[in-house]
Amino acid sequence: MHLVRELEISGRTLTIETGRLAKQADGSVTIRYGDTVVLVTACADRRPKADIDFVPLTVDYRENTYAAGKIPGGFFKREGRPNEKEILTSRLIDRPIRPLFPEGWNCETQVVALVLSYDQENDPDTLAVIGASCALYLSDIPFPMPIAAVRVGIINDQVVVNPTEKELLSSRLDLVVAAGRDDVVMVEAGASEVSEAQILAAIAAGQQTCRRIVEVQEEMCAAMGITRRQVIRKELPADLYRQVEASVGGPLIEALSIPAKIDSYRAVARVKEILLEGIPADNPDQRRMTSQIFEQVHERLARREILKQRRRFDKREFNQIRPITCDVSVLPRTHGSAVFTRGETQALVTVTLGTSADAQKLDWLEGESQRRFMLHYNFPPFSVGEVKFLRGPGRREIGHGALAERALRVMVPEVDQFPYTIRIVSDILESNGSSSMASICGGTLALLDAGVPMRAPIAGIAMGLMKEGDDYAILSDIAGVEDHYGDMDFKIAGSSNGITAVQMDIKIKGISHEIMSRALEQAREGRLFILDRMLQAMPTHREAISTFAPRMITVTIPKDKIREVIGPGGKMIRSIVERTGAKIEINDDGRVEIASVDEASARMALEIITELTTEAEVGKSYMGKVKRLVNFGAFVEILPGLEGLLHVSEIAPYRVNDPHDELSEGDEIMVKVIDVDGDRVRLSRRALMTDQPAEGASEGAAAGAGEGAARRPGGGRGGPGGRPQGPSHGRDRERGGGGGRGGFRGRR
Repeated sequence: MHLVRELEISGRTLTIETGRLAKQADGSVTIRYGDTVVLVTACADRRPKADIDFVPLTVDYRENTYAAGKIPGGFFKREGRPNEKEILTSRLIDRPIRPLFPEGWNCETQVVALVLSYDQENDPDTLAVIGASCALYLSDIPFPMPIAAVRVGIINDQVVVNPTEKELLSSRLDLVVAAGRDDVVMVEAGASEVSEAQILAAIAAGQQTCRRIVEVQEEMCAAMGITRRQVIRKELPADLYRQVEASVGGPLIEALSIPAKIDSYRAVARVKEILLEGIPADNPDQRRMTSQIFEQVHERLARREILKQRRRFDKREFNQIRPITCDVSVLPRTHGSAVFTRGETQALVTVTLGTSADAQKLDWLEGESQRRFMLHYNFPPFSVGEVKFLRGPGRREIGHGALAERALRVMVPEVDQFPYTIRIVSDILESNGSSSMASICGGTLALLDAGVPMRAPIAGIAMGLMKEGDDYAILSDIAGVEDHYGDMDFKIAGSSNGITAVQMDIKIKGISHEIMSRALEQAREGRLFILDRMLQAMPTHREAISTFAPRMITVTIPKDKIREVIGPGGKMIRSIVERTGAKIEINDDGRVEIASVDEASARMALEIITELTTEAEVGKSYMGKVKRLVNFGAFVEILPGLEGLLHVSEIAPYRVNDPHDELSEGDEIMVKVIDVDGDRVRLSRRALMTDQPAEGASEGAAAGAGEGAARRPGGGRGGPGGRPQGPSHGRDRERGGGGGRGGFRGRR
């Protein structure tokens, strides 16, 4: 069935269309907003996968470069492996829809989102989330409730739903909220020290718009008369459940109460092992069923201890933070380093300072850009006591790194204040929950240790939730078991003044405004506590950067001087690099970045570049060197490569008939700039000796050198070279051969 529905949102039309493209998919929709168009499809295998306890869902989001009228770079000229933006958007789609599938759904399911058109104003990521919900809900796949997603900003203290890309540049908040008809299912945000109240207001505004989009999906589903596939959930024998619970309940509680994570996990595994030893090996069905029941009992006991007994297994209060230790300058040759430990989660974080040449070059759908602040998160298997192959970063690592980067980036100074490219690497050495937040805390400490003048220190905390009916518990600084069996992972990062990053994922159908409000306030208290511990170790940034970090000096030169610094074929800049050992980057806007581990070398390079680009100033005196003598004066180099004309009438306060009588090539003399006319510079030595004109000087001499002489050394239009023959001839020669208004200027 072909259906089209339209909805007005923030002055633009959202169009949902199904039944025209990709009709062989189980579900297929085209979402258009402005001139941004996304095609989203959903397909599910008809054959269920046996013996799995998770939703076999795959989400792939791809940006076709033709959508923005671009041809891919590189040799192959076609789209390759997904870039970071595509991976993060795939996660953005996956996270809100995964918990909505019914328990027991075990058919391979795939959602594919393809960007077909991009208008440079409306980001396709939220459209892809809407499309994923539509494609699933308007199919026979058992997706029980539709959701929607919108972006929310705060511009001029006003909440704006779906701001354009241009409007986002002036927004203090970039928040994506996904919600169903009644509750929020996901939040993702970056902010500039926004308050908890503002975050809640933005979520509420986004939720209202999401509700309108959800209602359109429900109306389309009713019009299509969709019948969904049945999910057959295998019920485990109740008597066997009671038997297993009675057998392992006590030992499981004891194992879960062991303080050390690895010891606790091993004790739990031993309880399960003893349970299965009592079942004959030739009865695999009984063993498999007992194993499944054990996991259910494990989860039920973990949740019951918190919800009913109101106690956590590590004996903490619900709002209590685990013990924190902070160590800085732990590595001798890195530019900044820190180890942040909270409970059994530990992050080793390092900072490396580089030049603009080290910035990451991005060529995404939005256009080409550079990233001068990067945070890379690594999660090696030994951090959780496992043995696995070391491979490149997966989606989880990229997502955690992006969250930590978002939290810290807003506090890093601008390039004109701190002209470094900054790379942070967080290596998780131990993990028992909240490792991404440990990366943020460790990142702050490492930045301060590296001498980066942050606007404010940032800390992060992960909040958890256990909820059954109206009974719920909000947990601060969740550990691994609380994350695994809990209903929410709510990460909040910020300074003492406000929030800089938020990420909320849930495993239930949604959470209310009240729970979010309480979680944010409890998180604020925990964040301030953590910041206090961090500042005890590192109260402020170091005054000097590491001796092993490059010394950066930035200077801006006129754009028309760039070619003179570079020189013919790059000869001049290569010469400067060879002489000083400094690394030099010249930007098109005239900004020159000089970097060297040796500060003296950087200063030397700066001095050379300054001399090459300095303009002669009228009235200023210079120590110059006589480069050439001609019959009407001398050409004196006052700056590297910059020559001016010292006319014979300006050599001395008395009449000079022949410049050779006063000067020789190679002489160093003090001269004063008396005129700059375009590219001509006129000099005077006489002006430094007396303010009176030389006796017998003619009007032509006082006016300056002739235009012919100004354009090239020697000769002129006034007659043959040689010494003047008498006063009148000398006067004529000065007026004709060397007189006029000009001077001479040339860069070598």
